Amino acid sequence: MSRYTASQIAKWFLAYNNIHVAEESADYISNMKLQKLLYYAQGVYMGITGKKLFDDPICAWKHGPVVPDVYHEYKNFGSNGINLDEPFNLETFDTETENILKSVYNNFSQFSAWKLREMTHNEEPWKSTEQSQEINPQLIKDFFVKEYIE
Repeated sequence: MSRYTASQIAKWFLAYNNIHVAEESADYISNMKLQKLLYYAQGVYMGITGKKLFDDPICAWKHGPVVPDVYHEYKNFGSNGINLDEPFNLETFDTETENILKSVYNNFSQFSAWKLREMTHNEEPWKSTEQSQEINPQLIKDFFVKEYIE
């Protein structure tokens, strides 16, 4: 059982991004981009620690990996950026998790939502999963160990 929910991780990304928006070094994250950041966070975390970051399923949808509950939480934003307007304490995460999330943000948020979509469409976990089905977490872990960690 993981310590966090995908919703908590999503809020971390949105709150961390708000800092960069305030510094005028970033735009707000769209729901599509948020979904890809969650996928990469789960994969990198699993590749490093061997454990899931969150237990929520990641499904293979038309536009790439999606955490359905988080998607529905923010779908009213459409393709617009999401401004997290509720207080969120970034320091509620342990140091290892925070460092991994910062690394994922720094490495992947530079890409547009559509570029991230293209990247995930070329990766084995999404390619080998039937549309609308859950992507096997072991498949994600194995892929990230091989492609990003080793």
